[in-house]
Amino acid sequence: MKALILAAGRGQRMMPLTQNMPKPMLKVAEKPLIEHHINNLKAAGITDIVINLAWQGDKIKDYFNDGSQFGVNILYSQEVEGGLETAGGIIQALPLLGESFIVVNGDVYTDYDVSALMQLHLQAGEAHIVLIQNPPHNPDGDFSLSHLSPESQKYTFSGISRYQADFFKGLTQGRRPLGPILREKLSKHVISTELYIGQWDDIGTPERLNDLNKRLAAH
Repeated sequence: MKALILAAGRGQRMMPLTQNMPKPMLKVAEKPLIEHHINNLKAAGITDIVINLAWQGDKIKDYFNDGSQFGVNILYSQEVEGGLETAGGIIQALPLLGESFIVVNGDVYTDYDVSALMQLHLQAGEAHIVLIQNPPHNPDGDFSLSHLSPESQKYTFSGISRYQADFFKGLTQGRRPLGPILREKLSKHVISTELYIGQWDDIGTPERLNDLNKRLAAH
């Protein structure tokens, strides 16, 4: 199975740290954030990785090259300036990903074990998304667990998911957010969900990055 790490975002809220650096290259525990994802994927047995690029993407390419020095094989999906948003980025990368693949947001830090996603038996056109307890910056959440009604308690999308390629069938390339697609497909019951209670941090502001590094250094 292959994995896509989403790394094309501009990272405006992380300014000035992202003035000349893509957000996934910011350091967490002395390593670029995206390197933690690569190590986690490799530990789960996933060595074919695609990374989408837009803002300052050359910094990622220069650091990881083809991935061989990290024990993986990396391909890149270069997007137009400004990026294609999440769904647009996935759709563009589909030719590199095969029939079933894992997607991880490059700007979160987590100890979620993606090998659990590899064991799922998804049918064509289906997906599985990982939800987490709502953090302070997203108190209302995004989605309910799929076996509950849409009006039930909502949780926050972790940015970790698995898709069958046909999930995106019929969607044209271009700039396209993922949220509306997930909401529509959840209503059609082709998405399964889980709630993960574990390490998860959204590196959304310099303060959150600083706080995470302090917590990790204390352990």
